[in-house]
Amino acid sequence: MTDVTRVLVVGTGAIGSFYGAILARAGARVEVVSRSEHQQMRQHGVRVDSNKLGDLSFRPAAVYADTAEVTDPPDLLLLCVKVLDDLDRAALIRPAVGPGTAIVLIENGIEIEPPLVEAFPDNPLVSCLAFVAASRVGPAHTEHKAYGRLVIGSYPNGVNTAAKRLSGLLEQGGINAPLAENLVTERWRKAVWNAAFNPLSVIGGGATTKDLLGSENEQRLGRILMEEVCQVAAAAGHPMPQDLPEKSIVNTLKMPPYHNSMALDYLNGRDMEVEAILGNVIREARRLDVDVPHLETVYGAIKILQRTLAARARQD
Repeated sequence: MTDVTRVLVVGTGAIGSFYGAILARAGARVEVVSRSEHQQMRQHGVRVDSNKLGDLSFRPAAVYADTAEVTDPPDLLLLCVKVLDDLDRAALIRPAVGPGTAIVLIENGIEIEPPLVEAFPDNPLVSCLAFVAASRVGPAHTEHKAYGRLVIGSYPNGVNTAAKRLSGLLEQGGINAPLAENLVTERWRKAVWNAAFNPLSVIGGGATTKDLLGSENEQRLGRILMEEVCQVAAAAGHPMPQDLPEKSIVNTLKMPPYHNSMALDYLNGRDMEVEAILGNVIREARRLDVDVPHLETVYGAIKILQRTLAARARQD
């Protein structure tokens, strides 16, 4: 890598914009790909308002409407798009990947790395987990409400040079970016919260975190769902701390109320990451013969809702 790290952010929603802003603050050369908002970003830059860190707005070194426009492959390519069944992420980034490009996934879900490993076997793969409350509030405009920690590791395990470089830049930019020797275990740790509360927020009509935990009954449901995810994780070889569900509830109650990623997608009529966040957990439970009746019920309910929304969209 060169002295000034060249970063290309593919997917400049809330997550891509926030971490792109932190890297720009650290002195990296940050370029972005935005299919729908490239004109806005070229004229006005990327606006990021943070309750904790202040104004993080930045002007990207280059703005592209498509990865095919990238002529000089970056050192780090941050892939921050949603993991959807009909999106070929490898094809999306292929034009921008060079021999020395490290591919960095800042995405939700379980078992999301294999398609990228298969497509780019000779490129380092860095997998990351974002613990951040950030939301898009307008064109090229993100609000950062709380947290920001990014857990970073090589896939399937260990810590490579690219992971260390990324961690150092993010720490320099002002956020906690710990390195993890076993990133897959960390993915399961995050799935404990995500697989429970993301689908519940949609079934609740786009509920906020406060709505999801507003009473003891709702907290009990969240606790049961998280415990079932923990059972699957343990069977897969990634045991979680026994008190993780309870700690997750306590920590969530301390946060300002916010809409999680799936709730925002639901409220804005966008495709939701149901399979990456919940479906893959269900399939792993079935493969390992782990009984998860409450997760199965939530999965069935949200699949019905998905089909209903899709049919309604076709009629419109």
